[in-house]
Amino acid sequence: MITEIEDYFSKGCGRCNRFATLDCSTQRWSPGLEQLRQICLSLNLTETVKWGHPCYMHSGRNIVIIGALRNDFRLSFFNAALMKDPKGLLEKQGPNTQYPDMIRFTDNNQVLEKKPVIEEYLAEAIVYADLNIKPTKLKTELQLPDDFIEALGADPELADAFYRLTAGRQRSYLINLNSAKKPETRISRIAKYREKILAGKGATER
Repeated sequence: MITEIEDYFSKGCGRCNRFATLDCSTQRWSPGLEQLRQICLSLNLTETVKWGHPCYMHSGRNIVIIGALRNDFRLSFFNAALMKDPKGLLEKQGPNTQYPDMIRFTDNNQVLEKKPVIEEYLAEAIVYADLNIKPTKLKTELQLPDDFIEALGADPELADAFYRLTAGRQRSYLINLNSAKKPETRISRIAKYREKILAGKGATER
């Protein structure tokens, strides 16, 4: 994965073999991604690279992260449970995501069209960071299977990476592991998922 911010906008995230090619998703959405970047910078957010993507912070807290796929690009909010979403713009990343947390774009021109609303939503998130307001954590019915607990205990690197994942990404693995009926299936899946977890990805991410 990339570690320099400029590499993302010129080459991509570095997670697949389309990196630094014209086929990279960041190239298709380059104008829109750059516009999102400038909006974030104009609000004095701190620009960093996390998980191979541009992440914008304030008061030591992650505010949003930018991502690009083949069919769309996204501005995803951390602590999305706090967002009021008066315009109804936020969408869920997937069926197992607890809260709508992203603004999705399918046309580069949509960023400037939605700029006032994007700025409004970012300003709201900045206030929460300034006041150190955090969402209430919901109890989940999903539990770590014993096999996974043992694997984490035996592999500190894996444990550290897993607990650094977002709640949604953690949930994607637990859903998959808990759906396995046989212990050997779970053990096989844990081994298969190790590299993805270390890379900061969810179970369904490529």
